[in-house]
Amino acid sequence: MKSVKHHSKLTQKLVKSLAFFLVLFISFSAFSQDVDEARQKEGKKLFKSLCASCHKLDKKLVGPKLGGIEERRENDWLKSWIKDNAALRASGDKDAIAIFEEYKGSNMTAFPQLTDQNIDDILYYTTVGEIAKPGQVAVAAGDTEKGDSPRWLLYVLAAAIIVAFLIIANLLKTISELKGAPKTPGMLGQSAELWAGIKKNTFLHVLAVLFGALIGIYILFGTLFQVGVDEGYQPIQPIAFSHKIHAGDNKIDCQYCHSSAKHSKHSGIPSVNVCMNCHKNISEVADDTKVVMDDHTLVKSDLDKEIAKIYEAAGWDAENLEYTGNTKPVKWVRVHNLPDFAYFNHSQHVTVGGVACQKCHGPVEEMEEVYQYSSLTMGWCIDCHKATKVDLKGNEYYAKIHKELAAKYGVDQVTIAQLGGKECGKCHY
Repeated sequence: MKSVKHHSKLTQKLVKSLAFFLVLFISFSAFSQDVDEARQKEGKKLFKSLCASCHKLDKKLVGPKLGGIEERRENDWLKSWIKDNAALRASGDKDAIAIFEEYKGSNMTAFPQLTDQNIDDILYYTTVGEIAKPGQVAVAAGDTEKGDSPRWLLYVLAAAIIVAFLIIANLLKTISELKGAPKTPGMLGQSAELWAGIKKNTFLHVLAVLFGALIGIYILFGTLFQVGVDEGYQPIQPIAFSHKIHAGDNKIDCQYCHSSAKHSKHSGIPSVNVCMNCHKNISEVADDTKVVMDDHTLVKSDLDKEIAKIYEAAGWDAENLEYTGNTKPVKWVRVHNLPDFAYFNHSQHVTVGGVACQKCHGPVEEMEEVYQYSSLTMGWCIDCHKATKVDLKGNEYYAKIHKELAAKYGVDQVTIAQLGGKECGKCHY
């Protein structure tokens, strides 16, 4: 009867431990920080227009990084500094003077026009940062990309290890009681006794060390595998060019602008002269045209100014309808970057493989601002190559090349042996 009694107690303890863990787990899972999206967007808009030329959230630029600045400076001090930092220095503020000296007397632009609410919105953005866009290159909730470990699996493993830890601890305590060890009365006493048993048990120590090491390795490798992966990267461009209007609404083919993609390694950045093919006669947009960017909406008056930037770059005098010769380059910011060791040839994919631009770049015709749609990792490329079959024998492009080579060398059938691999190496590698 004594044995049955203790087994009953053991079951109760296990159930209580499991229930406690589940409640704790659900509490942590349910915890989330509510973000005021309207305020974040307003703060981001002000930050991008006023602060981004000198500051970044995550690192030092011309000025210090501003991410989490409210943790380092008081709100009132920040408002005084932003509105008129020269006056703050003149008042003898030590922090203001120290910053001025740290940046070698470089004057920060004063913003007396900003209200307290404007500054609070900017500071709010520096605190919460970016908000992940729903559906943008991110995996839907509950799904994972091929080859990625689902996040819930880590939680399940952690739960299983913790529950096993508690089961073993309770089992050891029960065995100790069965051997005649005195039972400590009260919940506090039982907890103290359980903790004492855990501290003395070498097996539990080893288990804890192994668990900690596995978690550390998982986090380390997960972090390393994200180095250089810029999925979702969306830089601010010097001209608000809407792919949705051009490739979507007006159905301009991708290769009209990126003409190099079909016969070169690179897709190429279209020159401003390509833009002028159309915009030489289009100086304004329609009255109801709107471009909804991430943090603001551009209307006709704004978009007409963007076309004026093209004219300035091309040296086009819209009034006299002539080129002035005073040109300047448009400093586009590159979105898609591959490591130097990765060889990628656009022509092989576009012309030979017949791969659509959207396969890698996503639904560009739906994007107001282009962002990196795919991860562009080696694993992502390999998965695509495994699933995509290219018929080289029946390919029209290769058939044309082979016919030209046959005529050039005066043979009916072109072989590697006949050409010594020199010509073949242009396409086959």
